[in-house]
Amino acid sequence: MGAGKTTKRMPRAVREQQMLDAAVSVFGRRGYMAASMDEIAELAGVSKPLVYLYLNSKDDLFSACVAREARALTEAVRAGVRPGLPADGQLWSGLRAFFRHTARHPDGWRVLHLHARTHGERFAAEVAAMREEIVAFVTQLIAAAARDAHRDPHLPEGEVAGLAEALVGAAESLADWAGATEGVTAKQAAATLMNFAWAGLGDLMAGRPWSAPEESGPEADPDPVAETDPEADPAPVAQAAG
Repeated sequence: MGAGKTTKRMPRAVREQQMLDAAVSVFGRRGYMAASMDEIAELAGVSKPLVYLYLNSKDDLFSACVAREARALTEAVRAGVRPGLPADGQLWSGLRAFFRHTARHPDGWRVLHLHARTHGERFAAEVAAMREEIVAFVTQLIAAAARDAHRDPHLPEGEVAGLAEALVGAAESLADWAGATEGVTAKQAAATLMNFAWAGLGDLMAGRPWSAPEESGPEADPDPVAETDPEADPAPVAQAAG
């Protein structure tokens, strides 16, 4: 008998996860366009027709990978946060969970943060939904910290949402840096972001926000009407030029 792929019977769900594991590895390393269904099938130890039978098409396979990795990341962050801790402890535990997960699943992180965002609107939307869920979760953490710090919190809702966006964006960039920098652990990456972010957040929670200095002269903010309104009168400029 000739050599062939493994045909040992196993539950469909197990076989499908085996295929997704292989697909995430190939998509993560090669990107969507360069990934080969032959290579995915070979890595999974199955025939290419079986991959198509289970997951229909390359697009559907990639979508299943994005959905699985997004779900795994959000669940890891939520499970990592320890609600009984003070605000900085909750943020610390959540960040450690985030960086631990991205370090343990680098191909999955590349699928989410690099390839899905750039391949097409369908996949970018799936990643955007995952990111919105994480931002909403971080927003809740910051809002709860503000309530704990101020019995009558001074942070407006929009500012809390903006802080959460900034924090998540910084975590994403730092995960890329940590993955590309040899020897950086999840704990070190989380500590780096805490040192960067919490000093400012801690002061904010204590009612000591940073204030922009008063500006005057040519360095001051330009007149918003002249900057944004296309109907603003250009006469003074013309007069000065003349």
